[in-house]
Amino acid sequence: MSNLDMSEAVRMLAEHHGISVDSLLQVLVEALATAYKKRPNAADEVIVEVNPENLDMTFTAYDVDDDGNWINERDDTPNKHELGRIAAATFKQVMSQRIREVERDRKFEEYANREGDLVTGIMQQSEGRYALLDLGKVEALLPQAEQVPYERPEPNARVKAYIVEVRKTAKGPQIVVSRTHPGLIKRLFELEVPEIADGVVEIKSCAREPGHRTKIAVFSNDANVDPVGACVGARGGRVRMVVNELRGEKIDIVSYSEDLVDFVSKALSPAKVTEVRLSEDNTQADVIVPDFQLSLAIGKEGQNARLAARLTGVRIDIKSETQAANEANGIFEPRQSPRNTEYAEGEWRKNDETGELQFHNTDGSVVSEQEWAGGSSSDSESTEA
Repeated sequence: MSNLDMSEAVRMLAEHHGISVDSLLQVLVEALATAYKKRPNAADEVIVEVNPENLDMTFTAYDVDDDGNWINERDDTPNKHELGRIAAATFKQVMSQRIREVERDRKFEEYANREGDLVTGIMQQSEGRYALLDLGKVEALLPQAEQVPYERPEPNARVKAYIVEVRKTAKGPQIVVSRTHPGLIKRLFELEVPEIADGVVEIKSCAREPGHRTKIAVFSNDANVDPVGACVGARGGRVRMVVNELRGEKIDIVSYSEDLVDFVSKALSPAKVTEVRLSEDNTQADVIVPDFQLSLAIGKEGQNARLAARLTGVRIDIKSETQAANEANGIFEPRQSPRNTEYAEGEWRKNDETGELQFHNTDGSVVSEQEWAGGSSSDSESTEA
């Protein structure tokens, strides 16, 4: 093979593997040095130089004395016949391995700075401990701890995930992704809401119970842009795309406020709040709601209150107006834990036409807000949507 032919072969090989010619020539230099040392009577050390223009090769040999110094510098370039034989053996024995190493390093560098990014992969394998996503050039690991409970995508289904860690291993980069991380919510909204991608609308905080419900607080840097409306979209189209990707997980979108009292009140949406009393250090909030809104404010098994507390960073204690009035008069009733409370089967929904909150029972019946207040106020403390 002539030097011109070899130069073209190196160029085509580099292009095929998606690496630079300089990187491949460095691999060639290291491989030739390894092959040289296997020759009979080879020097202790050798420096191989390759001209990138015509691939002329020069081998500068050295002996090593007892002190580790390189001495007796000399040209020990093999003749063309032997050099051709060495080059051929080198390509067979060393080049493929070194190319794989270079490819692994390139893939790691490609993903090393992508922690926090969103990726789309094809579900390849799902076992008890983990699932594998095919990202194209590499595979990503979805550990069981990062999977949404009861979410089992079909094989070959396209799934979006959030990169939480990129590790460098002997077999190449190991990319760990998550379907439960709150960052997934932010990235999905960036895809669907141009105002977030452009920085006009910001997601200030996010609280999530994967597979069940998420609350996000949004803020607009433009007074003419409604942050909640931008995230919801026309007829709910934008938020619906996010909900579909999360397999039906419910999402509450509230407006962020620097006023902590106002923020806590909004965070408990869809419940209506009568009053918020903050502690002096702003770490505790006593929230008073109408009696018929108590169960809605707490949420099923305390979920609404829990998410609101995480969203605002404030410990929230919810009381009905009757409880607050009784406590003001020195009458204290035993408080039930939300997890030990009996709940009505159903959920509160807003009527799109009237804007009124309605309770939809599992038996199909619907109770208006006024009917609920009039007929259930006596036991509303132990009722949950």
